[in-house]
Amino acid sequence: EALGLFTGIGLSEAKARETLRNGALSALLRQAVLQARSALGPALDKATGTLLYNAAARLRDPKHLGLLVGYIVRREILTDLQLSAALEYVRTHPLEPLNTVDFEQACGVGVCVTPEQIEEAVEAVISEHRAELLAERYHFNMGLLMGEARSRLRWADGKTIKNEVDLQVLHLLGPKTEADLEKKPKAAKARPALAEKQKAAVVENGKRLSSCGQLPQPCGWAPAQPRLLTGEVGTETRSLLEQLRGEALKFHKPGENYKTEGYVVTPNTMALLKQHLAITGGQVRTRFPPEPNGILHIGHAKAINFNFGYAKANGGVCFLRYDDTNPEKEEEKYFTAIREMVEWLGYQPYAVTHASDYFDQLYTWALELIRRGHAYVCHQKVEEIKGHNPPPSPWRDRPVEESLLLFEDMRKGKFGEGEATLRMKLVMEDGKMDPVAYRVKFTPHHRTGDKWCIYPTYDYTHCLCDSIEHITHSLCTKEFQARRSSYFWLCNALDVYCPVQWEYGRLNLLYTVVSKRKIIRLVETGAVRDWDDPRLFTLTALRRRGFPPEAINNFCARVGVTVAQATMEPHLLEACAREVLNEQAPRAMAVLEPLKVTITNFPTPKALEVLVPNFPADESRGFHKVPFQPTVYIEETDFREEVDKGYKRLAPGQPVGLRHAGYIIAVQNIIKDASGRVIELEVTCTKSDVAEKPKAFIHWVSEPLVCEVRLYERLFLHKNPEDPSEVPGGFLSDLNPDSLRVVRNALVDSSVLSARPFDKFQFERLGYFSVDPDSEEGKLVFNRTVTLKEDPGKV
Repeated sequence: EALGLFTGIGLSEAKARETLRNGALSALLRQAVLQARSALGPALDKATGTLLYNAAARLRDPKHLGLLVGYIVRREILTDLQLSAALEYVRTHPLEPLNTVDFEQACGVGVCVTPEQIEEAVEAVISEHRAELLAERYHFNMGLLMGEARSRLRWADGKTIKNEVDLQVLHLLGPKTEADLEKKPKAAKARPALAEKQKAAVVENGKRLSSCGQLPQPCGWAPAQPRLLTGEVGTETRSLLEQLRGEALKFHKPGENYKTEGYVVTPNTMALLKQHLAITGGQVRTRFPPEPNGILHIGHAKAINFNFGYAKANGGVCFLRYDDTNPEKEEEKYFTAIREMVEWLGYQPYAVTHASDYFDQLYTWALELIRRGHAYVCHQKVEEIKGHNPPPSPWRDRPVEESLLLFEDMRKGKFGEGEATLRMKLVMEDGKMDPVAYRVKFTPHHRTGDKWCIYPTYDYTHCLCDSIEHITHSLCTKEFQARRSSYFWLCNALDVYCPVQWEYGRLNLLYTVVSKRKIIRLVETGAVRDWDDPRLFTLTALRRRGFPPEAINNFCARVGVTVAQATMEPHLLEACAREVLNEQAPRAMAVLEPLKVTITNFPTPKALEVLVPNFPADESRGFHKVPFQPTVYIEETDFREEVDKGYKRLAPGQPVGLRHAGYIIAVQNIIKDASGRVIELEVTCTKSDVAEKPKAFIHWVSEPLVCEVRLYERLFLHKNPEDPSEVPGGFLSDLNPDSLRVVRNALVDSSVLSARPFDKFQFERLGYFSVDPDSEEGKLVFNRTVTLKEDPGKV
């Protein structure tokens, strides 16, 4: 019934099922939908459904749900902006009787913004920026106009404002010219230097710099609906350090944990915080806590950037802490690979720790928890306590002395796996009752050997390890929101320092899978070679494919830190890679499908040397030499026997220039094999300074190296290969048969001869390529990282 209710308001089946797993949220949403249907009938439009979902998901005090739903169904709250204001009002007036007049004024009920008001507001904003608009024309940041107009008309429809801005700008500037369509010159090159200067100031002064602007508040608040970002990435995005510095995230200051909404204050809280400050000196402390049972993927990159970046931006430190509490699934290779990827992204852990470092202390605290009456040994089976409504344990009120003895028996191996657990006496936010703190596992641990046969769970370990390391901001993805109650409860039950848990939205990519189980299936079936197959989006795979770490960090910065889950298109990550590689990757020439060209009137008896700039836009960065002799090779696709309209490359009667060579070639004779396929061209050459300018210049190679080139496309055909409604046959049925094409006899100019694994190049007109570790002496292998971004109409 609930599934039908939720899909009936516009939620996808996957989102509806995810909601059902959250007992508290699903109960509120069901109540909201039933109330709305009783007023409007069973058919609710998607806009109303979205508002109902957001009200249920973000409301802190359920007693106001009926009030908000009433305003939504009466069409008095029509936008998410109004709903956000309503939620903020009821949050900030928890103890007062609701003043209807103040409430409606605070969330824009009854406010009608006329087209004339929008026109006047936009006209005033454009008048203020008229001089800059006339100077910069369409390179001016139009978002600034939008933002200022919105600030004048808080409740106006954003789309209507945008249309009015577009109309008035067009009236002022006229249609776009060719100059307007050109890419804006990069005046931002001075920015990195400024950022470094700011970073140095943070280190030198030990002070947090003020915010560069406000981000959406990342949590402590309930999750918003996921967002799908599909537009092209802008180039003016602030760096992650700028976003995370100072007060930009509205996080609490170290030692002021008690000021955070929802934080539980006990009689010992202030003394514990004072002790905490004495130990840390008021330093920001975060941690990145991966499980060492798989390779990090693109979603982890956001977590790494957030945890390490927030600490770095505020003069603090970040721990790399392995959550190694499940010895069955942990392998040494994962520990090594995780640290390697953290450092590859440019971050150095303050300390590398393990949950297992604290096993003795955690066990001592478990005994104390039992003594205080907050934990007991239980014999229910795993399947009995799964789900959100398990039956109460018949052993919940077991005497303390009995639980202490039984827990000691667990430690000594007197119970088999699954025969006994230690459970904590609390109900979590998602309705789960009495989470498990310890379970029996007769598996040697990679660090502690056979010392333990009981291992703590995440719910028990995480907050206590945070407490031991005096973490100030425990940053988690929003699926851990349901664990926040147990996080605070356990620290307070033991009277130890309690950090603050903040939640933020995950980062997901379309056209991929990232779970360990599914990647193993891909490896087992031969769909990919291993965890670092360049078609995957693990960090090791992205590195192997040639993505620079700076590009991944920039991508995370542009996604930003929000409470909403961000589901991104892969081409946005590729755009970040192009920006970095354009500055980092020297140019070379390569031919993937070679066509032999013989120059019959070569001007000298021996080969010439051509100087090719490593970076044509900045020749101060050096040159490399390329041999030029009577035999060269061009791409097969750069020649046609018959010229179509708009075709600009080589053809009979249509010469082309050879890039960097200073010569133009014209077809003299076409040589074909027995099947009629063109296998060679005989051409004449003329120096470019005395010939008519050709329609195009093409790349070429001479005396080249024979290399292998691997060209990658998306591994899956559909955006969501794990969604049964999109791919009924399962993700393995959605594999793209053309995801890898290997060119075994590509020709690359000899300037790359000394390249080493992970060196990067731009092969002119073809894309960005990286040397693969499979390369051997005399046989280089290149992976195409991304294609060049070209005009789709270019021929």
